[in-house]
Amino acid sequence: MNDLPKKEQLFQLIRSNPFISQQQMADQLGLSRSAVAGHVASLIRERRLLGRAYVLPAARAVLCIGAANLDRKLRTLAPLQMATSNPASAEETYGGVARNIAENLARLGSACALLTALGDDAAGQALRGHAEGAGIDMTGSLKLPGTATGTYTAVLDAGGEMVVALADMALYDHLTPAFLAGRQPQRSAASLVVADLNLPEASIALLLGDAQRGGARLVIVAVSQPKMERLPRDLRGLRLLILNRGELEARAGRPLPTEAHVRQACRALQAEGAQDVVVTCGAAGVYHTVPGDLRWLPAQEVDDVVDVTGAGDAFSAAVCWSLAEGDDDLTVACTRGLHAAALTVQSPHTVSPALTPDLFSAALHPVQD
Repeated sequence: MNDLPKKEQLFQLIRSNPFISQQQMADQLGLSRSAVAGHVASLIRERRLLGRAYVLPAARAVLCIGAANLDRKLRTLAPLQMATSNPASAEETYGGVARNIAENLARLGSACALLTALGDDAAGQALRGHAEGAGIDMTGSLKLPGTATGTYTAVLDAGGEMVVALADMALYDHLTPAFLAGRQPQRSAASLVVADLNLPEASIALLLGDAQRGGARLVIVAVSQPKMERLPRDLRGLRLLILNRGELEARAGRPLPTEAHVRQACRALQAEGAQDVVVTCGAAGVYHTVPGDLRWLPAQEVDDVVDVTGAGDAFSAAVCWSLAEGDDDLTVACTRGLHAAALTVQSPHTVSPALTPDLFSAALHPVQD
């Protein structure tokens, strides 16, 4: 691209990231802001540009920020025996918490976008192509030269339950506050921002600060107990935190054996600034906060569990779908989430094809006590 005239180089930068700022273009091309503005004006006169990329669209997208990686699933063909070789079947699919949530949202009919980091390898190209084919806007995602795309390897037992998982996701450390600041127009245009804790702590803090100052509502989804340390102590601005019981224990720094302990830990998170908290408990169900209390919802019964991978992300996506649609009733949102999770565990796919735009056309309001 360096052999091209500056105006053409600038045009290529805008094509690769329509949300790029004039200052970023000036820095990358070694030009002054006024020179960049002149080239932009010239491109608009030539009708090669029609205006600023961040004019609000008719349908504001849910913006997911975080991991998009290649998932490898190894499933034992007999009861697992530790410290020895086990016969297993293997498959590869597309994963990552933020990516999975985005695909679930797209299947549910939401406009959605994904900000992530991909390597310049075949896996990265395939992930981008699959996401765009699923209806996910990948504008603004990072492509890192000389870097391998992230991977997540899960070992499942013969019943489809996860035994252990290993994640190689260091490239998401490139989703820095500076990167997010460069995507400010895209974030401001979102109806809801959903971030996973593969992001660095400083990036999570930036998103919280923006939400506190009146930016798009923010949902944070935990990804593992070790990465709970990336969640800042100051949670002001946070609309909703979704995490499982083990992750809540990691945050609290102690076991939470009873509902009273869970309630106390959720109240502590609210005292730190979170408006609401959802605590998932696997196949049992979920807790969610209500004004002054905690409510329990049992999971839907499933006779045939095929694969639990992706069930938590389907739950989170359905909750976020509900919020993005303007329904702030967390009981309704979590009921929808449990329905989406039940469909997902009955599918061999990380994102179930049974999730369709008409899935929640009828409200799933449960009977209140």
